[in-house]
This record gives sequence, structure tokens and C-alpha cells, in this order.
Amino acid sequence: MTQSHDLSSTIEALVRPGKGILAADESGPTIAKRFTAIGVESTPENRRAYRSLLLSTPGLGEFVSGVILYEETLGQCTEDGEPLPALAARQGIVPGIKVDTGKGPLALAPGDEITQGLDGLPARLRAYVKLGARFAKWRAVYNVSDSLPSRAAVEANAESLARYAAICQTEGVVPIVEPEVLIDGDHSQARCAAVTQEVLLEVFRALHRHRVALEHMLLKPSMVVPGKAHVRQAGPGDVADETLRVLRRTVPAAVPGIVFLSGGQSPVEATVNLDALNRLAPQPWRLSFSYGRALQDPVLQAWRGQPDQVQAAQAALLKRARLNALASLGRYDAEQENSP
Repeated sequence: MTQSHDLSSTIEALVRPGKGILAADESGPTIAKRFTAIGVESTPENRRAYRSLLLSTPGLGEFVSGVILYEETLGQCTEDGEPLPALAARQGIVPGIKVDTGKGPLALAPGDEITQGLDGLPARLRAYVKLGARFAKWRAVYNVSDSLPSRAAVEANAESLARYAAICQTEGVVPIVEPEVLIDGDHSQARCAAVTQEVLLEVFRALHRHRVALEHMLLKPSMVVPGKAHVRQAGPGDVADETLRVLRRTVPAAVPGIVFLSGGQSPVEATVNLDALNRLAPQPWRLSFSYGRALQDPVLQAWRGQPDQVQAAQAALLKRARLNALASLGRYDAEQENSP
């Protein structure tokens, strides 16, 4: 009973109206790429300073309900010695943790990938909980072409996602299930829709098979968009219509919230498309955001590793968080981009 109550409390905190999740869980190689682009060396101190900047942004908890952290960040402290998860919690932001260990080729399935990290996961989760984590995230990726993903990849990644989610709930941790249909390629929106529908159907079959309580999880899917190299890109209305068409066919109403990944969309595109989705309310699930680059790119551009630019960087984060919070309510307007 206590564990179920803890899971319910975490879910309730994460799906508050007008709030979303900040994804700040970039792996070492990924954040190194982000830092290289702004001329900053990826040292432990620079990573600590940057993530401390994010979590100490005044007022961030007004628009952000949770933050996904990388393992390194979960154990880091501010300059004053406060653990970064405690700093997030003090802002009213629930700390979470990325628990997969990355992706690699799926054997005998050229072009497909599988996510690793199930070995030792229960013990790792127990350690993360002691450091303050209350929810977790596992990302599976699906490359798209005329022949990809293969059926083997769809089934294998669904099984891993479901096993991860079951382990999380056993340990009292809310799982975010992230099946990302990649935007890379020249595939059409219709092809993306077909792949997304196949992927989500298999994911929920696996979740049911592993007895995962849908009320105690969140889904983090891609929006249904054409590949970024496709000749015809979709407008917000088409993105919203096709995304909801697929979600209605595949996602049970018991799931309390769907927090979209930005998946390579620009900060403005991700906001506009989220707003379009919420203007088609009501839906059986709360629709919000769990953005990484779409929230952080303006922050990195403002910061550039300069201590005297911390306030400007925090202002950039607060603005994007506020605009996405409005979009999660269907109240965003392009004119708001011109306000501070």
C-alpha cells in the first residue's frame, strides 16, 4: 500500500496542469557535443556548473514539475554543498534519473538498434532512490526507412521497455517509457505514423504482459512528423491531427500523462506543435513536454561557459519553460516569443 501511494504521489506531482519535465540527462559524449558547439570544455566542473545553473533558475518550479538527471549529476552538489537533487526538490521539482546505458546494434538486424542497461538495474535504482530520485527514464530508438524498423527491433525494444518499467515499479520508482521514432531520414509523415502505431501497440502489449500498472507510468513518445529530409514538412495542425490519431488508437486511457520529446525539433517548433495538440482537448491523458534540446539550446547559447552570463541563461530557460507550459494548456501565442 505504501509503495502504491508513493508511486501515485510521484505521478500526481509530475502531471500537474501547466507544467512539464526538463530532460537534463545527456550522457558524457552527448553533453560534450553540446559544449563543443559553444566552445566550452566538457569537464566535471563545467558540467556541474551548467546543471547547477539549470536547477537554480529562480521560478523554474512554476513551469517544470520534474527533471531527468544523468547519474553524474545525481551525485553532484552546488558550490555551497547542496546536492543537486535537493536543489531541484527545493524548487518543487521532482528529481528523476536516466537508467538505460545507451544503445547499440541489434544482432542480425542491420540498421536496427537495441537499448542496454537491464543488468543490475534493481540495485542501481535502490542507490538512485537514496540520492533522491523518484522516477526514471529509459529510451528506445527506432530508425525509420521503407524497411526499418524490423519486426525484431519493435518486439525486442518493447520487451526491454516493459521489463525496465516493471523493475522500476517493484522498486517504488515511476517509469517514463520513451519509445523514440527518430526524425532522421526522408520518410513521409504517413510512414512515421505507421511506424509509431506499430511501436506503441507492441509497447503496450509488453507492458500488459509484464503487469505494469499503467496508472503509475508516463509515456514519452515522438510526435508524428516527417523525416527532417522529407520534401514536405508538416504544419502544426497536421502534426497534432496525425499524432492524436495514432495515440487514440494505441495508448490506454489509464496512462495519466504523455510527455512528448522534442526529437530534433527547434525550440519554437516544439512549442507550437505542443500547443496545437492541446488545442484539440479534451483527451484522456494530460499532454505536456519532456524536452531536452528544445529547452536547453537557448540556454547554452546565452551561457557559453561565462559566469557573468548565468542570469541571461536562466532567463532563457525560464522563458522557454513558461512558453511550453502555456502550450501544455493550449494557451500559447506566437506574440509571446517577443516578450522577455
